[in-house]
Amino acid sequence: MNWNTWFRQIHRWLSIIFTLIVAAIFATLGLGKQPAQWVYFLPLLPLALLLLTGLYLFALPYATKWRGSTIGG
Repeated sequence: MNWNTWFRQIHRWLSIIFTLIVAAIFATLGLGKQPAQWVYFLPLLPLALLLLTGLYLFALPYATKWRGSTIGG
């Protein structure tokens, strides 16, 4: 597996983890229970990693296009 495939897989799994954490917080609130204050900070780590992997995946087509044009030109 190359780096791009790893980044895509990591990004997918991070999005699942992030969604489950947020859904669990909303479900807890829906049941009328107030979770501890630190629980609200749990989604921040996957969200930060999603930002980094998402930016990499966003820039990937532009980087390959840029590299392809300089090599061939």
